[in-house]
Amino acid sequence: MSTFRTSRSGTVAATLARSRLGVPQVLFFVLAAAAPLTVVAGGASTGYAVTGTTAVPVAYLLIAVVMAVFAVGYVAMSRHVVNAGAMYSYVAHGLGRIPGIAAAFVAVVAYNAMQIGLYGAFGVVAAEVLAVAGATVPWWLCALAGWALVTVLGLARVDLNGRILAGLLLAELAVIIGYSIVMVGHPADGAAVAGLDPRQLLTPGVAAMLVGGIAGFVGVEAGTVFAEETRDPRRTVARATYFAVTIAGVCYAGSAWAMAVAAGPNDVVAQAREHGTELMFVLVDPHIGTTLVDAGRLLFLTSLFAALLAFHNTVARYLFALGRERVLPAALGRTNRRTGAPKLGSLVQSGLAVAVIVAYAATGLDPITHLFFWVTVTGGLGVLILMTVTSLAVIGYFRRDPRGESAWRRLVAPGAATGALGLILVGTVTSFGDLLGIGASPLRWWFPAGYALAALAGVGWALWLRARRPQTYRTIGWGADSGTALPVPPAPVRPPAHV
Repeated sequence: MSTFRTSRSGTVAATLARSRLGVPQVLFFVLAAAAPLTVVAGGASTGYAVTGTTAVPVAYLLIAVVMAVFAVGYVAMSRHVVNAGAMYSYVAHGLGRIPGIAAAFVAVVAYNAMQIGLYGAFGVVAAEVLAVAGATVPWWLCALAGWALVTVLGLARVDLNGRILAGLLLAELAVIIGYSIVMVGHPADGAAVAGLDPRQLLTPGVAAMLVGGIAGFVGVEAGTVFAEETRDPRRTVARATYFAVTIAGVCYAGSAWAMAVAAGPNDVVAQAREHGTELMFVLVDPHIGTTLVDAGRLLFLTSLFAALLAFHNTVARYLFALGRERVLPAALGRTNRRTGAPKLGSLVQSGLAVAVIVAYAATGLDPITHLFFWVTVTGGLGVLILMTVTSLAVIGYFRRDPRGESAWRRLVAPGAATGALGLILVGTVTSFGDLLGIGASPLRWWFPAGYALAALAGVGWALWLRARRPQTYRTIGWGADSGTALPVPPAPVRPPAHV
């Protein structure tokens, strides 16, 4: 197992903007990536429809507990390794440089998939909103409009992005809470306490529920990506992560339960299958009027945009971290001098996204099924792989030096998280065809195989670096301590003036 010695001998010219984010701003980033209103409106109703049981609320609570246990070791490591590469750098420090680069390649694929897949839903929902206003616009044109705005904001100051996400997220949460109160206040046939019975997790649909539940929490782990830009990395990331897991768990479980109350525990599955992602809006419509329902649908659109922006920032910072260490081209490690944003990393992510949007528009593939659903579910699988491996890396990192952390933080919690996430990962891979709705089609193996290929490519690249660029290899995972990271050029020397 590889170990690292911290060194500060290297001078880094390209650094992210320091001390611009506090706990609220990081919280807004991670919760926006989780897209609470999208999960509630789409994920909860889909959970009822697909599993055919009323155990969706308690499944969300169970996943929240798993994520909270995962966060214990994760944030403990974040206090000692501050790097925009987040899980990549944790795996490098805990398991070794070669697994670290493999994790980096998986991370770049996974977070790009999460971000780009969202354009399918954003384009369709935006086109539907415009259709209500009397305008007929193709989905891909709406997606390109959202892409342009994300591209511009991706180059702006990170705290500006945080303020935008704050406004959008608070509006989302207001809708979720308000709609939930309305649904609980108008029960169909009494309180649906059955939806909170943990014994329902013993039903055959539990695997699909847990897989769907874990997808709803993807994004809450991304707070460590912004650690270098926080005022106090040792405390900010931990607090934001715990707050995010708690808020997401309560919102998801509470809203899913409220749907069961309003529809009736015996009818919620049938209504979810009939109305799909419109279920929540259908249930509140008779009680609050069309105007507030339309406002909720509009915020559904802004929820998607907030997630697009949050994941864009995540991908850009992963690319920045890899460029700064020269694992990828060094130009990716440069930042915008005015805003401190990872300039080229942001532009590369935007370039890949627009290429995919154009390709889907040109081929006529369905933007919801083939872009939003297939690609984001695949992205969620990649993040699940990363979280599982990172939990194991936490144990490896603290194995030789506890660094003052308790056994609960460095061994027990990460061990439990590795086991729980590993079980969910196995269930996800084995039932991936059912999750995508393609059954026994060979395609069910192609998507997971993509991560195997990405990891193998990372291993191959790490071995090449070790053989051909040993200095780069030695500083993998060091972040701003890397001596190979874009050294500051010496000041120009002016020739003496002639007398």
